[in-house]
Amino acid sequence: MSTFTSSHALFQVFSDHGMDRIFLVPGESYLGLLDALVDFPQIDVVTCRHEGGAGYMAVADGRLTRKPGVALVSRGPGASNATIAVHTAQQDAVPMILIVGQIAARDLRREAFQEIDYQKMFGSIAKWVFECQTPEQLGEAAFKAIRMATSGVPGPVVLVIPEDIQQQAVEKPALRNHAQVFGLPDAATMAEITTRLSQAKHPLAIVGGSFDCPGGREALSAFIHHWQLPTMVSFRRHDIFANDDPLYVGDLGLSNPAAQMATLQQSDFILALGTRLGDITTQNFTFPRYAQAPQTLLHCYPDSRIINWDTVADFPLVCDPVGFVSELSKAKAPKPDAARQEWLSALRQHAQKWAAWPNREAKQGVNFTEVVHAVMDRAPVDTTICLDAGTFAAPVYRHFTFKAGQRLMAPLAGAMGYGTPAALACALREPTRTTICMVGDGGFLMTGNEMILAVERKLPIIFIVSNNASYGSIRLHQERSYPGRVSGTSLFNPDFHDLAKSFGMQSVRITRKDEIDAAIQAALGQRSPILIEVNTSLDAILP
Repeated sequence: MSTFTSSHALFQVFSDHGMDRIFLVPGESYLGLLDALVDFPQIDVVTCRHEGGAGYMAVADGRLTRKPGVALVSRGPGASNATIAVHTAQQDAVPMILIVGQIAARDLRREAFQEIDYQKMFGSIAKWVFECQTPEQLGEAAFKAIRMATSGVPGPVVLVIPEDIQQQAVEKPALRNHAQVFGLPDAATMAEITTRLSQAKHPLAIVGGSFDCPGGREALSAFIHHWQLPTMVSFRRHDIFANDDPLYVGDLGLSNPAAQMATLQQSDFILALGTRLGDITTQNFTFPRYAQAPQTLLHCYPDSRIINWDTVADFPLVCDPVGFVSELSKAKAPKPDAARQEWLSALRQHAQKWAAWPNREAKQGVNFTEVVHAVMDRAPVDTTICLDAGTFAAPVYRHFTFKAGQRLMAPLAGAMGYGTPAALACALREPTRTTICMVGDGGFLMTGNEMILAVERKLPIIFIVSNNASYGSIRLHQERSYPGRVSGTSLFNPDFHDLAKSFGMQSVRITRKDEIDAAIQAALGQRSPILIEVNTSLDAILP
């Protein structure tokens, strides 16, 4: 490194903050940044095949590390392709930094080739959008971007860097962000919470993604057991609290049964911990009820914008949920009386009935639920399940029992194409864990080409592709709304089995139910990437 440049300053800040991986699709608008990366061997450069795939990998990496996942793309088409990842990061509350190479600063706002005003483009989904104007701003912008992406509700930040300010000499930055220090409620408030919680006959904890951090799950489990609280996980946060725990009473998702919701309405004290209480978790703002709930509501989240946003809380706590439950675990808790035991039993019965595995034989092909069941039975405790979006994933959310140590990586945004890139990011970040990707044929053909990285890096990922030759989720809704009038939802697919082989990985095909166990067991026993194509039944998912 002969001259320390503005691009060096950007990556120096990233490196100083422990950010050691960048996912990119190269472009001529940021050649200066690419040149500077040569001087940072401590940063792993992952070259991807599509900006959507690179962005999804950054989202998954940010969720795992709690540091911003970084994607680097070119202007115009590259930034447009990466937009889906920015939206996913915002919906999933994941720290991410998207860096966009921009046209030369001297040509800005002249409608130059591939020019986009990124403040207008990303302003409604990114936490902060900043277009650097001078070389000196690159290091400073990187410093603020980290802080913005990780503070309050984590989310995406977009940095736009014109191509003509990437290689000027600047001073080496010495900038260091510090972790936010959260306070706790005062002693009087804590005492009131303790009293109300002790007196509650039908308490319920709803827990969310803020506990997806080092020590978070352990602190939550200790608190739940100390107070013996029935506990539900928020939308697609199944791995926050062990599903085989006696105090686990299910998840709040897309289709909770009416009988279960009627029982839940009988709760008298709801503790919403580390969740934003979005529309799906609250069953379209009916539990807790929009504006003001009939139950006592405690809402603990580390961002004042979220607290009281849709429903007023009796205890609106802007603080760290992990620190809060750790403090509340020190208070004396009463032994559960008969009323509380009956309450827990009623909630458990609803959860167990809903999660019971179905026995529905497929008329043609394989019922993918059987595959999910086999994966659950055989997956070790250090398994990460990466899901794409689609009906194939429904049995995972409804029936899969996530044990302590198992992880679920699924897009809260419902974004197709997430599964394969997420699995790659997980295997890169945690190579000793078992990584299983489940994806439908539609989602796989959006970003499945990224699986070449598993071959290149020798990542032992198990890709399980559900092939029912349909956009199954949309077909399901189509059949409900317009029975028998199929339009636009059928797929003509390649041979996934041969496709995987052409990528240089092993591949097997499941066409019958009796082939499932052997295929899953064999895949779990090897340390190289493998694709399992499952010829799944379309009739098994239709009304």
